[in-house]
Amino acid sequence: MIGKSVPRVDAYEKVTGRAKFTDDMVPPGCLVAKVYHAAIGNGIVKSIDTSEAEALEGVVKVVTFKDVPDHCYPTPGHPWSVEPAHQDVADRNILTGRIRYYGDDIAAVVAEDERTAVRALKLIKVEYEEYPVEIHPRKSMYGSHPPIHFDKKDNVLNRTNFFIGNVDEGLEQSDTVVKRSYKTSMVQHCHLENPVSFAYMEKDRIVVVTSTQIPHIVRRVIGQALGIPWGRVRVIKPYIGGGFGNKQDVLYEPLNAFLTMQVGGRPVKLELTREETFCNTRTRHAIEYDLTAGVDKEGRLLAKDMEAYSNQGAYASHGHAIAANGLTAWRLQYACPNIRGEAYTIYTNTPVGGAMRAYGIPEAAFAIECFMDDIAAEIHMDPLEFRRKNLIRGYYEDAYLKPIAANSNGIFQCLEKGAEYIRWEEKRKEYAAQTGNIRRGVGVALFCYKTGVWPISLEIAGARMSLNQDGSVQLQLGATEIGQGADTVFTQMAAETLHLEMKDIHIVTVQDTDVTPFDTGAYASRQSFITGTAVKQCAEQLRDKILAYAKTLLPKEETRELSLDHGWILAGDEEAISLGALAQECYYSLTNSSVITAEVSTQVKKNTIATGCCFAEVEVDLKLGQIKILHIINVHDSGRLLNPQLAEMQVHGGMSMGMGYGLSEQLILDEKTGRPLNGNLLDYKLMTALDTPDMEAEFVELNDPVGPYGNKALGEPPAIPGAPAIRNAVLHATGVAFNEIPLTPQRLIKAFTEAGLIGKEGEQHV
Repeated sequence: MIGKSVPRVDAYEKVTGRAKFTDDMVPPGCLVAKVYHAAIGNGIVKSIDTSEAEALEGVVKVVTFKDVPDHCYPTPGHPWSVEPAHQDVADRNILTGRIRYYGDDIAAVVAEDERTAVRALKLIKVEYEEYPVEIHPRKSMYGSHPPIHFDKKDNVLNRTNFFIGNVDEGLEQSDTVVKRSYKTSMVQHCHLENPVSFAYMEKDRIVVVTSTQIPHIVRRVIGQALGIPWGRVRVIKPYIGGGFGNKQDVLYEPLNAFLTMQVGGRPVKLELTREETFCNTRTRHAIEYDLTAGVDKEGRLLAKDMEAYSNQGAYASHGHAIAANGLTAWRLQYACPNIRGEAYTIYTNTPVGGAMRAYGIPEAAFAIECFMDDIAAEIHMDPLEFRRKNLIRGYYEDAYLKPIAANSNGIFQCLEKGAEYIRWEEKRKEYAAQTGNIRRGVGVALFCYKTGVWPISLEIAGARMSLNQDGSVQLQLGATEIGQGADTVFTQMAAETLHLEMKDIHIVTVQDTDVTPFDTGAYASRQSFITGTAVKQCAEQLRDKILAYAKTLLPKEETRELSLDHGWILAGDEEAISLGALAQECYYSLTNSSVITAEVSTQVKKNTIATGCCFAEVEVDLKLGQIKILHIINVHDSGRLLNPQLAEMQVHGGMSMGMGYGLSEQLILDEKTGRPLNGNLLDYKLMTALDTPDMEAEFVELNDPVGPYGNKALGEPPAIPGAPAIRNAVLHATGVAFNEIPLTPQRLIKAFTEAGLIGKEGEQHV
């Protein structure tokens, strides 16, 4: 089954509308909760009056920050650490009277219906004491009065650095030294399903049904937030309408759990609007980079230095892990004897930065890959030739985290395929000396991405399989299907190892922390690699148990070489007994009844690097400031493809996100208040079907020696290289280097005017 484009196991349920998402499961008579958000960007609540809201007919309960537990808790979807020094930052309360960003959570209303809850919010009266708002990280890190969090006087959440060799000496020895600064924007995930949950109580236990990527982590965080034993919490994850990392954070589940406790355990639904999702969940960090590099006469890197300043927003969430992951990318892929990196993550009065597809690498890759083109331009070298000269060939490992290694490295094959598709050499020459208002260019950008989080954090996954009475197999996992096709791939893995048909593997798509094996969830492109290891081990264990039981049923002379094949137990090459007959016997035998099950929980202590590239051809209209993508291709080395059709789907989705990141997406904030100005799907400019060109996806399949089936990361990497590849194509077309995204018409026209390509009136200059 591995390597085949089999149909998705959840396709029929989803296209027919039979799949049950969280909102489809809300019980009749469920109460509705709504959150009261702050109307200032920084300050404190001096007074709050909820009397009119409480008096409104249909209101069941109003709670404020005065009613919730006063201890803080962490929210990111990270594995918990038993070492306090490695635990996530606990800086958030369920509700707060200390306002840190526009829209912070002050109070909540529980009512009989949504209309009443919304009306009640309008009756709450709040008086504030306002403080100055700062939305820029480099200004915020000089401190504020009062600080955004009392224990961080300079508003710096964390800083890290590393040193390899001697960068200062390397720069002195260089023939050319290049310095540039780059900036990425704050963007939102824009998954179709807004965050939604409902909570109720069974005896003294809290049950939360929620749209999340991390059910087992949500359980733990609810327990921490409420100050109750984690075993008193049960979390159920149904089908989910996308997450992209936003739901790798514990968002409003703790509040919902608290609210059901306040109304005697009655079910309470808490669903965010799209506007709340933009402002009150998580965003991709806006990060500023200062890069310096030195090269010799041949164009080889001798030294490189990175400084990064990450805008964390009001609360820690995933915090410094994002910027630190970018520092890791700075060490990889390009050979250089002297490397230095330093990153700061800084609190500001803005919406909170968290995990988003590829976890800090799209930000870092934009800076790095634009920088590679800018260095090449400085020394008058073809940017593809410059990369080939400096890329590491074959196996390599991270100098600081040695389990992170390129165990297979197909980047040169990827570049060859991409360059051939885009006709690199021909078009670099053809577009070299253009005039006129319409100009074309081709660009390239690379990426590397590790698979999972080991050794930075824990990697653990569980799997459970049982033989059904008809010879089919039940598969239960703690890993989550969030739309990416995980259930299909896990089914293929089980079928492959057990030599069964796909139809004979029944996977349970709903995770329930009371019964599903422990798994930390869907993030870090880890599931096919980490959970795949658990699936393979569990299937092998089940297979061995089946064959051991078969030996008790067959004559001794037939049991020398038993194997499974398409629902049969083979003795040598002969069919000895069907799996269905064996299952009937093991369930119902009066003398030898033993239900055959297998369960594993495995800690995976390995990692491997996926690589690839994007080539783009663009057409730029100088007067209109418009970029049209003519051709674009991603080429990936993700090891062995488990399901080629699903792989192509993943790449196309990531490419679309990368194009939006580079061309149009940006959450714009008011400078004085930090209020989002375009926090809705009308004003926030996503790529539409009309904006999206034909996309090409190609693969270099190198069997990875440490992957459970020769596979490695694919889920997140497609979103990484698109933005810098487009920027570099614009540089080739126009000669203008854009160091900040998105490349909006306003930004383009301003730069083209300053470069003298067009005049103030929009007239073209040659």
